Amino acid sequence: MDVMGDMATLFETGRFVQPSGPDGVRDEAGEAADEAAEEVRRRFAAEAGDVEAMSVLGSMLLRRGDLDGAEPHLRAATAAGDRAAANNLGVLLHQRGYADEAAGWWRIAAVAGSAAAAHALGRHFRERGDEPAAEYWLRQSAEQGHVLGAYALADLLEHRGDSATERWMRVAAERGHREAAYRLARTLDPRTSDTIGDDERAAEEAERWYRQAAARGHRRAALHLGAILERRGELKEAGRWYLTSAKDGEARAACALGFLLRDAGDTESAAVWWLRAAQEGDGNAANALGALHAERGEPQTAERWYRAAMDAGDDNGAYNLGLLCAAQGRVQQAEQWYRRAAYAGHREAANALAILLLQGGDRTGAEPWFSKAAEAGSVDAAFNLGILYAGRGQDAAALRWYERAASAGHAEAALQVGMARLRDGDEQEAERHLRCAAGGGSAEAAYRLATLLDARRPPEPAHELGEPAHEKTECEEWYERAAGQGHRRAQVRVGMLAAARGDVMEAARWYRAAAEAGSRNGAFNLGLLLAREGSEPEAALWWTRAADAGHGRAALRLALVCARRGELAEGQRWADRAVSLGPTEVARRAARLRDALREELSA
Repeated sequence: MDVMGDMATLFETGRFVQPSGPDGVRDEAGEAADEAAEEVRRRFAAEAGDVEAMSVLGSMLLRRGDLDGAEPHLRAATAAGDRAAANNLGVLLHQRGYADEAAGWWRIAAVAGSAAAAHALGRHFRERGDEPAAEYWLRQSAEQGHVLGAYALADLLEHRGDSATERWMRVAAERGHREAAYRLARTLDPRTSDTIGDDERAAEEAERWYRQAAARGHRRAALHLGAILERRGELKEAGRWYLTSAKDGEARAACALGFLLRDAGDTESAAVWWLRAAQEGDGNAANALGALHAERGEPQTAERWYRAAMDAGDDNGAYNLGLLCAAQGRVQQAEQWYRRAAYAGHREAANALAILLLQGGDRTGAEPWFSKAAEAGSVDAAFNLGILYAGRGQDAAALRWYERAASAGHAEAALQVGMARLRDGDEQEAERHLRCAAGGGSAEAAYRLATLLDARRPPEPAHELGEPAHEKTECEEWYERAAGQGHRRAQVRVGMLAAARGDVMEAARWYRAAAEAGSRNGAFNLGLLLAREGSEPEAALWWTRAADAGHGRAALRLALVCARRGELAEGQRWADRAVSLGPTEVARRAARLRDALREELSA
């Protein structure tokens, strides 16, 4: 009977058929069989005195955690001059707690040219606090192209504030070290870097390194990449990176993903991710959950999450608890939570506390909190300080705070500055601030800007046949913007401009809007328009509303209507009302009419 040979020979020939999974893909059992076969082959070779086989077998056993099995093979290979074995023997001894003996073998391997051993030796010296020796060996490793050596050297140099840090961090990143790529991105990111340079170029490069680190599974890099994409409006890709980071356990990414989903209208999914983040200690997510439950009318659950946020070290938790208590009328508790957040440096809580004290009549207690909040950067607090000083007649101090708030984009503060500049006769500065305020949504600023521009407008020439239709001026556009925001005087002015163009329907629409909002001028003008169109009874109704609100001309019109109808006593009553309301010319005409009606009644 022929014998085919022993097992070692068969493994060496490579003639064993290797099992494979579906479609030729090797399964775990096949890989395990390969590894076992390799170990057997190396073991036979090592027993035959093959130094390389001893070294490889020792490293295989070391990776498996079989220190006792690995040590004799590594020692034998090291004795035969194998530097890789010397390095691995150092690793083994280090794992057993013999750090100094390990360093001795690492030194032997490093001197023999092992970059991995030089890296390990550098790490050893750094742990011992010997930075010069650590730098020497890490530099040896890095210069030989060892990626871990380059990263460890960059980390050491960064600790010392060395300018060469970026160079070695870049080397490690370029060779695929994900933490190096992340840290390089953080260094280059204009939002986190203190360096001055081309922000756009740095931002692009930072994004590239974030992307590389994220693609290699770095969860914080994925978080930052998601934030960059979200700011750029690329929400779909941002969501993918947030999801990747969140699944890897990054609570901040889970929180950010929640906000992204909420903004997309999916509050249920948002709540799931906020819950996950909050349970991992993210205070921002806990606050978001609190706000969600508060919106749903679940104050007790909201309060529980706000407290969780506060316990996580988020001062917004205490501030939100204050808002919640204030909304429920629990003023004392609201003040307590506002104070807690304000003492922790929460500027909006300081502003809210000051408002609460002011509402309670404590102006003395409110002012320092307004000041503290404003100095910390609260725009609303700066505006409120302006109101406080203006109420005391301290106009100069009020203007300083209004200007501070206006420079930060506060529309109502810009309006106050604009009005102050108008009073001073500085129309150019007034216009600049009024434009800012109007652009920020202030209807009053839009109206005042329109009146300022209107006063500068030259009179329009008489319209001639064949001329183009009237084009709206800038001042008319501002009047209309203010009118559209419900500004009554602007509505009246827009109605007057429409009437001047002959657009009766448009004029009536704006007069009616102003009148129904309580404008006596709107009611009076609407009455005039209706009277001209032959609707005097309806006109009288609007004039009555205007006269009751104190409009002298409306009262005079009603007196004239009554006189024409023969209602002399009623006419005399409205004439008396017009005399008392004025103005002077109206009062003079009303007095003559009243006297005439009185004579008619006594005749």
